[in-house]
Amino acid sequence: MHKIDFFYEIDFSLKGEHKYRAWIGNVIHSEGYNQGTITYIFCDDEYLQNLHKKYLDKDDLTDIITFDYSEGKFISGDIFISIPRLQENAVLYGSGFDEELVRVMSHGILHLMGYKDKQSRDSELMRKKEDDKIRMFHVEQ
Repeated sequence: MHKIDFFYEIDFSLKGEHKYRAWIGNVIHSEGYNQGTITYIFCDDEYLQNLHKKYLDKDDLTDIITFDYSEGKFISGDIFISIPRLQENAVLYGSGFDEELVRVMSHGILHLMGYKDKQSRDSELMRKKEDDKIRMFHVEQ
């Protein structure tokens, strides 16, 4: 069974989950992939930092961690997102919370498709793809 689920480990919830599910499915298909099971877990900094340390041996704050279970063209994974990090980044980048949320949600999906962001060339492509996917969200709404 292929699905997109949202779980909340913090006092936060998406308004209109169905809109996000439809958009994520369209993001996946726009890159030529098929949707498997995708789970978004919204949490706080401490929750995400503990995962970062346990699984990636890093002890710093991050806004997102993506665990990839994809097989070939079927995209599946768990995407953990820190809401306090998004709030701070939205202020830092002057983007607004909703924009930052959609950017990070698409960022996780793009990682599941094999896009990277550690090298500057890869990071530029990732940012371009994020911008494209954000536009898709706004068009669909």
